[in-house]
Amino acid sequence: MNPPKLLILSIILALSFFLSGFGIFDELTLARHAQKKEHHEIIKILQPTLDKGQELSAWHLLFLAGAYYEIRDYHRAFSAAEMMQKRVDGGDHSVFGSDISVYPCVYRGYIYLDQDQPQKAVAEGEKAYKLLHSGGRDRQNFYQSELISICDFWGVALELTGKKEESARLIAILSNINSKGQVFAPEKYIAIARIYMAKKDYPHALEAVRNPEAKVSAMLSAFYNQTFQEIPKLYILSKSLFETGNMKEAREGYDQLLAHPQIEEIGGIHWMVLIDRARIALSEGQNRQAEDLLKKAVEVIEKQRSSIHSEAGRIGFVGDKQTAYAELVELLLVPGRTAEAFAYVERAKARALVDLLASQKKIRVAGKSSPKIEADLNQLAAQEAALAVVASAEGREAQNKTRSVVVTLKKEIEEQAPETAALLTGHIPAIADIQGKLQPDETLLEYYSTGKNWFAFIVTSQTIIAGKLERTNLEKEIQELRRTIVAPGSGGYRPYAASLYQKLFAPVAPLIRTGKIILVGHGPLHYLPFGALFDGREYLIDRYSIRTLPSASVLSFFQARLKKAEDGKVLILGNPKLSDPKYDLAFAQDEALAIGEIMPGARVLLRSEATATALTSLAGQYSMIHLAAHGLFDPDQPLRSALLLAPDRESDGLVRASDLYNLSLDADLVTLSTCETALGKVATGDDVVGFTRGFLYAGTRSLLSSLWQVDDQATRDLMVAFYSNLKQMSKDEALRRAQIAVKAKYPHPYYWAAFVLTGNGR
Repeated sequence: MNPPKLLILSIILALSFFLSGFGIFDELTLARHAQKKEHHEIIKILQPTLDKGQELSAWHLLFLAGAYYEIRDYHRAFSAAEMMQKRVDGGDHSVFGSDISVYPCVYRGYIYLDQDQPQKAVAEGEKAYKLLHSGGRDRQNFYQSELISICDFWGVALELTGKKEESARLIAILSNINSKGQVFAPEKYIAIARIYMAKKDYPHALEAVRNPEAKVSAMLSAFYNQTFQEIPKLYILSKSLFETGNMKEAREGYDQLLAHPQIEEIGGIHWMVLIDRARIALSEGQNRQAEDLLKKAVEVIEKQRSSIHSEAGRIGFVGDKQTAYAELVELLLVPGRTAEAFAYVERAKARALVDLLASQKKIRVAGKSSPKIEADLNQLAAQEAALAVVASAEGREAQNKTRSVVVTLKKEIEEQAPETAALLTGHIPAIADIQGKLQPDETLLEYYSTGKNWFAFIVTSQTIIAGKLERTNLEKEIQELRRTIVAPGSGGYRPYAASLYQKLFAPVAPLIRTGKIILVGHGPLHYLPFGALFDGREYLIDRYSIRTLPSASVLSFFQARLKKAEDGKVLILGNPKLSDPKYDLAFAQDEALAIGEIMPGARVLLRSEATATALTSLAGQYSMIHLAAHGLFDPDQPLRSALLLAPDRESDGLVRASDLYNLSLDADLVTLSTCETALGKVATGDDVVGFTRGFLYAGTRSLLSSLWQVDDQATRDLMVAFYSNLKQMSKDEALRRAQIAVKAKYPHPYYWAAFVLTGNGR
């Protein structure tokens, strides 16, 4: 992908003799660095001005945003684009007689597109196109270059959101631009090819990039370095050759790209070249070379991802890059390398939750925030961000000094908070560390899909074994089980519960010799009630207590808390008074009162007292929190899913999943005795966004929540049994026995299988 500003820079360099006559040597220096893909040099020139608290012009911010975008430091690229937006809004939008107002929109569009947020990219495209065709901007010098930049990302985003006719319209607009011999000719055909690539129409992409007019006249090219045009063009050519089966030519193109001295500064291309080159190596039987290339691709992806500071952005960014992890795992799943394969599974799965837990502003050590750890974390983030720039912009001495500071800070954090050090420093623990967190009576059962195959990893404190599973109709059967299990008057769920048992559990059953299972799902398995799987004689819950985790790497975070004087304090909110009487939950009120009697000293808030304000203001003081209320799940915007509590003067009563990230809890258990609270939207990177993530991030070590709309009366019985059991046994076993007790009264799994325990089971 080409940063849009380079279209302007090529014009500047073509007119270099004119500009130099006016003494504009700094602009030429920046332009030459940009066209040579020397992005760290641009950062070295411009960033110090911002570091001193001074301002840059909109023009210079355009350079800086482009440099950060190219190396895929998304946080700083977005920040520079926002600063440029403010400058533009303040009137700083004219350069060399042309308007650059569209470029903040263009940069945001490219960033959103990279982070798998095409709807937002579409919005930026619409805004930029409208802006470009207002105020006479369509008569300025740079109109055609800016139009190409907009159509490039906008066309891809439209295609990805299913608006195929609109993306085709942009191809037509691009095709009608008169570019023969012009400096922007390569970008025009690159943009057309990229939209065709989004359509998976590689023959037409190949045709576009090979168009004889996709080049600059010899006279103009003599005035500037064409690196910024040659590399994207060569990538699209190689990719299109690869996808159309021309492996020999594709290999030659990819090798040429990987040998280019600036390839590591082109983040958007580098990882894709590595993955495709690895696939070619695999097809030629060069497994060792393929492994090295895939490992390098993972390193590049994770380095880029670390620069994204938003949850949605991190999840989306990983989505289309899962193939690097999947193909590497398939390659490593040979005898003797199971542990290594498992490590990459962990790096691929639920990575954003680890990042979120690691980036909490107030890190708790034994229930207290630590200003020293917080300061160390902030300094560590700054030093690691600077290291990428230092590595290319400074000498070895400065580079080693920065690395030394990073190592020292990580050591200090580990000494102060050993239980959470792996999370705080963004490190995936080794298999031995994960095994060390497992109790002798626990087995970790982790599932992983590479897209082609499903695998199960069976991990105990001493062993790790992996096996391949049958995947025929797996996803469809999970959907059918969920559809039929919520009909309590029907036995339609039985064939699916039996079939899924045979596919998912029967192959691993002989290897599980403990009564407790820690389950780590993947993709649709996050929505599967494992306790309801049936072997023909009994359900899984009859034999095992089950708890879930988003990934094995978070085991350290959910270790049992240190016992404190306030342990046992329980906050209960039940049957909130809502605007419509139809929302009254009589059994939820009974449930709240009954649990209040079971747990001595519990604070019970009912009806008008069960407010969102009470929850947010009081929750941090309690070790257990129980909510018996309505819940609404929004599958399209999971962070807008809400708990319905009573309104008051300060709140409308809605506690959205997004609000949970502002809570500060120190809870051993949060119970959501509501509907669909365990659900979330599973992104392609396998991160579940919803209540579960929100409460875990807020600071609870265990969460009890539901997979579907539950029955009010059966839920009351289950919760009363659960809290009664909790006084004598672990949480996971307390839930198992409560489910068995309810099953005796209500045999259909609709009544008892919805609730799942996530986090610590003790």
